Amino acid sequence: MTLVFALILDALMGEPRWLWSRLPHPAVIIGNIIAKASRWLNHAPGQTVKGVILVVGLVIGAGVLGAGLALLGPLVEIILAAILLAQKSLVQHVQDVAQSLRLSLSAGRRSVAMIVGRDTATMDETQVARGAIESAAENFSDGIVAPVFWFAIAGLPGLIIYKVINTADSMIGYKNETYINFGWAAARLDDLVNWIPARLSAFGIWLLTGCATPWYTLIQDAKLHRSPNAGWPEAAMAHALGISLSGPRSYEGKMQEFAWVNAVGRKDIGPVEIDKSIRVLWVTWFGMLALALSFTIVCLL
Repeated sequence: MTLVFALILDALMGEPRWLWSRLPHPAVIIGNIIAKASRWLNHAPGQTVKGVILVVGLVIGAGVLGAGLALLGPLVEIILAAILLAQKSLVQHVQDVAQSLRLSLSAGRRSVAMIVGRDTATMDETQVARGAIESAAENFSDGIVAPVFWFAIAGLPGLIIYKVINTADSMIGYKNETYINFGWAAARLDDLVNWIPARLSAFGIWLLTGCATPWYTLIQDAKLHRSPNAGWPEAAMAHALGISLSGPRSYEGKMQEFAWVNAVGRKDIGPVEIDKSIRVLWVTWFGMLALALSFTIVCLL
């Protein structure tokens, strides 16, 4: 029942600005810890080993913290779990892109720059929409399904451990000169803890949207993606909407020729398709809530 209430509370409240303008968000606290540790440890020699030590320390610390907080009772667990979920905030960010894009292309570019890491200055309308929809799909897996999965498996400690790993990957899990060695452990562990949730996300989208694409076709498209996990929810979203995702994009001024996911789908897309992706997020979210509620009822019988 804790998980059901947490899902509903997150969907209703999201990220209240009045609260996080006065208090540091837990994700910010985690990020600050990782940033300070990175500045202290990320230097030769032994950067890979130091990165492993950092990740192990973060996981142990998160587990101990989660176990201690869980002792404070179910109300604390519900509030903390809701804070660490991201359904409403994700929807709001993606919705902002659609609304901005309807105003002007430059407004759409500024809005999508808040949620993607690629170059946005020269994006056309289709590229802006594609970036928003890809972010919706990937972050639905990372920000909702994976936290729910690990909370269901290991309670509040499992959820906090997952968020620490995911945050570490987003900060130091890059394949560049600065982090390729130091961030290796964070990146690999993030791949591991997202392996099952990414596939569950894809299956949920595929099943609950009544997608006509055969499951094996979706699997083939997911494997075309450069990420071992992100391709799954993106492929499911692409087929659910009948559009192409992934594909070429620019990072730090360099065009990357990534493969298309659902290459036969429509490529000329805009705010309407972003709106449709948000509906997919809610349909899948309600399916997840219904599943959590069903398990709760079975356990109470």
